[in-house]
Amino acid sequence: MTATYRTEHDFLGEKQIPNDVYYGVQTLRAVENFCITGITNAHEPLFIEAFACVKKAAALANRDCGILDTNIADAIVFACEEIIAGKYHDQFVTDLIQGGAGTSVNMNTNEVIANIGLEHLGFAKGAYDHLHPNNHVNCSQSTNDAYPTALRIALYKKTGLLIAALEELKSTFAAKGIEFNNILKMGRTQLQDAVPMTLGQEFHGFATSIAKEVEQLLEARKEIAECNMGATAIGTRINVPDGYPELCTKYLAEISEIPVTLADDLIEATCDTGAYVHVSGALKRTAIKISKICNDLRLLSSGPRCGLNEINLPKMQAGSSIMPGKVNPVIPEVMNQVAFYVIGADVTITMAAEAGQLQLNVMEPVIAFSLFTSLAYMTNAVHTLTSKCVTGITANPEVCRDMVLNSIGIVTALNPILGYEITASIAKEALATGKSVHDIAVEEKKYITQEKWDEIYSIENLIAPKFINQ
Repeated sequence: MTATYRTEHDFLGEKQIPNDVYYGVQTLRAVENFCITGITNAHEPLFIEAFACVKKAAALANRDCGILDTNIADAIVFACEEIIAGKYHDQFVTDLIQGGAGTSVNMNTNEVIANIGLEHLGFAKGAYDHLHPNNHVNCSQSTNDAYPTALRIALYKKTGLLIAALEELKSTFAAKGIEFNNILKMGRTQLQDAVPMTLGQEFHGFATSIAKEVEQLLEARKEIAECNMGATAIGTRINVPDGYPELCTKYLAEISEIPVTLADDLIEATCDTGAYVHVSGALKRTAIKISKICNDLRLLSSGPRCGLNEINLPKMQAGSSIMPGKVNPVIPEVMNQVAFYVIGADVTITMAAEAGQLQLNVMEPVIAFSLFTSLAYMTNAVHTLTSKCVTGITANPEVCRDMVLNSIGIVTALNPILGYEITASIAKEALATGKSVHDIAVEEKKYITQEKWDEIYSIENLIAPKFINQ
């Protein structure tokens, strides 16, 4: 079958557009200009749907303000609802990283909506006299308010997906904390023996750490819900009818089901990227803390014969092509690597936010790309960590207990009774001779009685120490 084409034009000239596509001349130029990542907007359905929410809200507000014919507004609304329902996503073909501050994405959206709307009205694609991408779909808008608003809606939803994944991870760590509550083990500082604790306390600490990340991500997400619709080019509301910004924002909150609010200062809101920096910083902090936990899981499971071997991670795959029977902590390892990516992306976002000049930051596409990928990778990795690692962790209680009983670190509990100098001498002798702290303090030196030893080093007191000084 021979392909057919339609001719479209912009102020640069004419282009032949395949008749079976819904985008137009400006989208095609963007495809030709920006072959950067190979990752198009079609890979970010939440972004596409967010843009459709923006365009629907704008059409309704423009209709209410009396500057869009009802039939045209209805056609735009129909097209937007089709896109929100998941249709036509393959028509969003521009690269996520592009020059032009997002104009290519905005025009891709305008053209697709216009052509869906034209067909709905009974016209052919490209018959823009009846429904125009700029005059109608982009009415009362600029890329400089439509793009960041769509970006914020998509980020709000993607951040919500990560928060849900973190809540699941937190709950799983908390359940392990209860499961391991009575398993005595040695705490460590600077990779050296410290004082006793329980494995349950350690895992409960992991849960608390994740809970704090949920709190700060929720706080950062609040900033994303502020939009600058009606700002148009630089925030002065040029080409915008009275009441439009407020109406558009009201409709947008209803359509997106997100608590969108209008910024107080549209000039500031149009050039500022602080909310993205805040979210990225919160995401980086979360990545760092989860990566630290994964390092701990790898250490605690090291061995099995020549490491700590206090816990067992689920065996997921053969660990070596040459060493038979070796199993590696591959799930914490992949979480670590995702964390490294997020940390690097935060640097990109930092530099892009700083690079804005005067009334606009043109670097928002790379900010969008970095945040979208970081949130997606983190969400996937957290789900993987929860389901393929933490859920299946088991403990080695005997190993944990033996390490405590053989440790020199337990001498710390004698400080209130014997003082630092004597307890240090006990530790030194134990380290030099291999004798136990018990044998030196009770049997040889008779610093304390066996009864006092039993009181100090009871399981209950080691888990929840009481102050004993005599």
